[in-house]
Amino acid sequence: MQPNASGYFGDFGGRFVPEVLVAALAELEREIEIAFADRGFWEEYHATLRDFVGRPSPLYRTERYLAGISGVPLLLKREDVNHTGAHKINNTVGQALLARRMGKKRLIAETGAGQHGVATATVGAKFGFPVDVYMGAIDVQRQALNVFIMQLLGAQVHSVSGGTQTLKDATNEAFRVWSERVEDTFYVIGSVVGAHPYPYMVREFQKVIGVEARAQCLERYGRLPTDVVACVGGGSNAMGIFSGFVDDGDVALWGVEAGGAGVETGKTAASLGAGSVGVLHGSRSYLLQDGEGQVRETHSISAGLDYPGVGPEHAFLKESGRAKYVSVTDAQALDAFYAFARTEGIIPALESAHALAYARDLAARRGADDVILVCLSGRGDKDIAQLRDR
Repeated sequence: MQPNASGYFGDFGGRFVPEVLVAALAELEREIEIAFADRGFWEEYHATLRDFVGRPSPLYRTERYLAGISGVPLLLKREDVNHTGAHKINNTVGQALLARRMGKKRLIAETGAGQHGVATATVGAKFGFPVDVYMGAIDVQRQALNVFIMQLLGAQVHSVSGGTQTLKDATNEAFRVWSERVEDTFYVIGSVVGAHPYPYMVREFQKVIGVEARAQCLERYGRLPTDVVACVGGGSNAMGIFSGFVDDGDVALWGVEAGGAGVETGKTAASLGAGSVGVLHGSRSYLLQDGEGQVRETHSISAGLDYPGVGPEHAFLKESGRAKYVSVTDAQALDAFYAFARTEGIIPALESAHALAYARDLAARRGADDVILVCLSGRGDKDIAQLRDR
């Protein structure tokens, strides 16, 4: 679906920003329109994904994870094998190419789990941009490996100690810094969130996941999956893979949010399952907020899902009924994390483990005539130290 002229997907989206950012977003919107109509832009984008990132990513059928549960085939779209280890690089390559076209001299980014920060630092090193990454102080501690990798790649990592010290506050700080230097700075947003045109732009760069997965399923199996499953924080990996199947009404789309300690406890990051409609970081969507409209604290074992909002297109898919959104607790995600590593020889990111946990539950309701496709959004190297110290 394309957003309307005001940047809305149905009732969600828009551009709610300070006046100083209005011109910067309008400039970006104009450049996107020109670049997206330029065949040369897309040729360079896809060539970079092929030669630098390693696309297309594989479609892999698991062998043992669902043993004893059902005979349903479980397929993985393996974004974990991309250069930098996650889907994030698909988006940062595109945004870096836009920044270069616009004559920007510097990249900034927010990051939670660190994968977007690493991906931004990577394209900064490749294309010659200095990079500043803003990261909550709690995430700096639990994702220390990615902090070191960002620094190794030449990025400056700024620890944000205000508020909840997680992704929301890192994003707040990145917006503040961007507003001070819009003339020479490009803000590389990491998910399908923020003010228009960011949710649309990031979706367009991530839809390569779904385009590839759809073609691979048809080529290998002669059919589409019955179910597509992806974890949802801000929601870019999910929008990426959903995009390949959203027009196929017989394919069920499942977004898996971080339930934390349980949605009923309040210690959760399930914005669609436990939130209400409001405005966060420039767009109208679902978010976790109290009765006075103040953003609530979130909780998830997964830094990349520990965010109190969600992309506006996901809110539209929920309201329209085209996609269903469920939640998985920390305990369920951890169980899937360990089980998947021990049965498949693949260590998933904690974010991806949420999708794998729900896929296992879904498989119990499916049979051999069905096919479940999971977006394995990233690898779990970044989470090892955190889990080792638990």
